[in-house]
Amino acid sequence: MTDRVYPSAKPAVVNGGAANPSFPATKAQLYGATRPTYRPQPHHRRRSRRRCCCTFFFWLILTVLILLLLIGVAGTVFYLLYRPHHPTFTVTSLKLSYLNLTSSSNTLNSRFDITVSATNPNKKILFAYDPTSITILSGDIDVGDGTVPGFQHPKKNTTLIKASILSSGHALQSDEASRLKSSMKSKNGLPLKVNLETKVKAKMGNLKTPKVGIRVSCDGIRVTLPSGKKPATASTSNGKCDVDVRFKIWKWTI
Repeated sequence: MTDRVYPSAKPAVVNGGAANPSFPATKAQLYGATRPTYRPQPHHRRRSRRRCCCTFFFWLILTVLILLLLIGVAGTVFYLLYRPHHPTFTVTSLKLSYLNLTSSSNTLNSRFDITVSATNPNKKILFAYDPTSITILSGDIDVGDGTVPGFQHPKKNTTLIKASILSSGHALQSDEASRLKSSMKSKNGLPLKVNLETKVKAKMGNLKTPKVGIRVSCDGIRVTLPSGKKPATASTSNGKCDVDVRFKIWKWTI
């Protein structure tokens, strides 16, 4: 009679051959059964930051658009009320008393007497000018400089600006002296250009604008050299003056 061992050494087969798990459970089985499934969490901070940035840019763009709209409306109202026009300038008279250039030292001495007509065409705007610098050029060569004091330019008014433009002992480069001598011998006369630079502000009742720079460039003027003590009168009939407004932004002028 043989002895039986209970339980049997062979594991019981369940469901067609799968062996029952060992008992008690191992640490690996317990760890795998209790460990939760990893699920990535949404990045709430990143979303909140993106929302803040989008909101900021939205309000920034909206504010800029509103400001542009207000500026456009204000500009339209200002134009309809005042109908602004920039002043005009004309060289009405220019006389050359002398223009001497020494051959040895290329030193220039000259005297010009100039009259510039400034017209304010506005009915409701007065202009206030700072002192104005006047430069006379022949080509790109400076042949005379002067300054006139500041003045008030009333509404619908024409003001005559008179000045004596001098050059005393102004030394030229050798190439400048050669070009100037050649122009002085021309039968058509010496070509001249007149530049005026100043700052101006507009007044409309109690309203005043900030000062802005303006440059007036007058071209198409010719003069012959005087033969005696009598000054030579320049031809200004073909002269034309252009007015450019110059805004200064930080270190740059445009």
